[in-house]
Amino acid sequence: MLDQAQALAEQLTEWRRDFHAHPELGFREVRTANAITGVLNDIGLEVQTGVAKTGVVARLGEGRPVVAIRADMDALPIIEVNDIPYASTNEGVMHACGHDAHSAILLGVARILSANAATLPPGEIRFLFQPSEESQDDELKSGGQRMVEEGALDGVDRVIALHVASDVEAGKIWVEDEYAMAASDSFQATVTGTGGHGAYPDRVIDPLFITTQVLNAVYAIPSRWISPLRPRVISIGAIHAGETTNVIPAEVRIQGTIRSFDEETRRKLWAELERAFTVSRVFGGDYTLKINEGYPATYNDPDVASTIRTVVGDLLGPDALIDPIAGMGSEDFSYMVQAAPGAMFMLGAKYDEKSRPHHTPVFNINESVLPAGVAVLAETAIRLLREAASG
Repeated sequence: MLDQAQALAEQLTEWRRDFHAHPELGFREVRTANAITGVLNDIGLEVQTGVAKTGVVARLGEGRPVVAIRADMDALPIIEVNDIPYASTNEGVMHACGHDAHSAILLGVARILSANAATLPPGEIRFLFQPSEESQDDELKSGGQRMVEEGALDGVDRVIALHVASDVEAGKIWVEDEYAMAASDSFQATVTGTGGHGAYPDRVIDPLFITTQVLNAVYAIPSRWISPLRPRVISIGAIHAGETTNVIPAEVRIQGTIRSFDEETRRKLWAELERAFTVSRVFGGDYTLKINEGYPATYNDPDVASTIRTVVGDLLGPDALIDPIAGMGSEDFSYMVQAAPGAMFMLGAKYDEKSRPHHTPVFNINESVLPAGVAVLAETAIRLLREAASG
């Protein structure tokens, strides 16, 4: 399988660079979806388009069991600064999280497995090219959530995916058991007072002063109201108030993010955030708070994760596996592993010695890892079919 994937290296790079040069935002991946559909049609797969607006689903084989493999297609609203021949040609939009690589890898998996169709175990392999992992639509639904709702995972017994990691040595892989990525919620709040002349603060209710007290309460939540044994984060990302030097504003607008793994901690964070903002009333002000429920935590099924680790060891050698790197990032693959047991593994793809974090204008990956991603996904799908068939 690895030899077959290596033979596709040039084609994988070509696909990835084409997607990178023509990035599209969530639910607008029209060109990307058309290019993917063209390749899948050439392979001879059964293809369904327009799933979750711009998503593509392809099927190889039929009957049960069913193993699904997912790749996301969308880019980010970022201006690329990389001086590379395949830099973004869509101003203000950039593949800054590796979804171009994910899509290219899944096309490679589809090509290899299709070429080996006669020797595959009984069952179906389903290829899920998902839109809009990075954003939600007007109904606050992401591409992964919509694909589940529209039946793309109906009948699926196992689902797998990968994600490149630009800060980890190229070719190194890790996969966690159980919770692998955090739930991600956001909030918007307004602290209100009366505002007034900056020369007479005693005659106003100052929402800026009140906000400083509220922030102390907010930042105390993770350390004082949640067990230290449970991972959790509350971060303030934006504070806006006032327009000039001598006017105390009437309100302060605050936005932030909430990260957790288990649902009990998640709900506790929401409740404590509400309680923290009630501090504003002690000082004569008031508040509004809206919590937006985002992606749930991604749960890696331990059995599926174990199969992935075995495949990595068999194909790439035990040295390719590294210990999991903890983090509080989030992924809407979480909706898919709620629909069927599954797991996502991380593929190190460090480009050079420069720091190139995800979601930044300098993000880039080492394309030499693309065949490894193809081989591991393809072999894992085959073994999961066998495992599911044998019970």
